[in-house]
Amino acid sequence: MNHSSILIGIAGGTGSGKTSIAHEIVKEFTTGEVAVIQLDSYYKDLAHMSMEERNEQNFDHPEAMDFKLLHEHLSTLMKGEAVKIPCYDFSTHTRKKEFEHIKPHHVLVLEGILTLWDARLRKLMDIKLFVETPDDIRFIRRLTRDIEERKRTRQSVIDQYLYTVRPMHEQFVEPIKLYADLIIPEGGKNTVAIDLIRTKIKSILPTKRI
Repeated sequence: MNHSSILIGIAGGTGSGKTSIAHEIVKEFTTGEVAVIQLDSYYKDLAHMSMEERNEQNFDHPEAMDFKLLHEHLSTLMKGEAVKIPCYDFSTHTRKKEFEHIKPHHVLVLEGILTLWDARLRKLMDIKLFVETPDDIRFIRRLTRDIEERKRTRQSVIDQYLYTVRPMHEQFVEPIKLYADLIIPEGGKNTVAIDLIRTKIKSILPTKRI
């Protein structure tokens, strides 16, 4: 594919360290060279549903994601054109009125639990990564994050984990490991893996620079 950008997909379970891996990978590059895109920005807008219906949705199922719009946006960015990424409001499960404007970058990093799920997205990717972290550590991170950042109650986080997050991880997230070029244990602390990825990016970049 003759694109002007490298696309790196980072998948892995909730709380596995995907975000820290993404930030470690891009640290060495200049601001204009790298953009990190969160898969979470592409949750479907549930504004047409009542709040009660929204709260009953399974947000860990691939059906919750707007992969079609994400594919369009990534294809547009890789052609060298800017896009407007949705801003998602987790408290209401709807898209905000404002957008995040993203210009084309040499390196695009897409990260989220189901980043490697969609076959069309995988075809766009130059490097596919899966971050693997023990379940108990991932749960503790998820619990802490949802209570502190998303103002959830402890019991609601535990219930959601047991009834949707854990079974969806086993059904949808764990199997996409098969598509990864590299499986990274220990997340952002795995300096060897991060160095390997940076080296790989640098080897591809000269052929992609506009």
